[in-house]
Amino acid sequence: MDVVVGGVRDVRATLDGGAGAACVVACPPHPQHGGSRSDGRLRAVSDALVERELDCLRIDYGPWTDGAGEVRDARASIRHCREVLGYDRVGLFGYSFGGAVALLAAAEGGAELAAVSALAPAHRLAADLDAATAAGSLAVPTQVVAGARDTTVEWEPVVDAVRERGGDVVELPADHFFVGQAESVADAVAPFLAAALC
Repeated sequence: MDVVVGGVRDVRATLDGGAGAACVVACPPHPQHGGSRSDGRLRAVSDALVERELDCLRIDYGPWTDGAGEVRDARASIRHCREVLGYDRVGLFGYSFGGAVALLAAAEGGAELAAVSALAPAHRLAADLDAATAAGSLAVPTQVVAGARDTTVEWEPVVDAVRERGGDVVELPADHFFVGQAESVADAVAPFLAAALC
């Protein structure tokens, strides 16, 4: 089902499922590099969540703003899930740029967010948008899934921050793009989020 997320920016989304008691907002990779809600890794995680009777709202960001607006888009999507779609429990997932967006948005959250999982998150979107610092401040269950051969983004500081606070870290034998490993990604992410949201 197509969804227009309420707010100042033009955020479009697809709601997968629709019958679950909880929902995960999925943040895509960098929009200026082709990232969108149709990303294969987001779809694989969404399919695995729906199999576990959780819904997934895969979003497209509004107009490009170097990260700050995209974090606001994720926050607006959480609010939309709770206030408009009526979910009691909402989680966040993001890949690459979207992983950093998810961590930063989670750091601005409170009781309204149940968990966050980031796949190959970029360490920093801008000088004042540090995903590792955000990850280290989170009070909700937090997971990072990283590709052990990833040289595209600097993910190690995020992993260190999550490990330090006792979060869940999964390393897969992959590079940044997880080619042919979407199912492995989903097998790592969906159970973590399901356990936190159910």
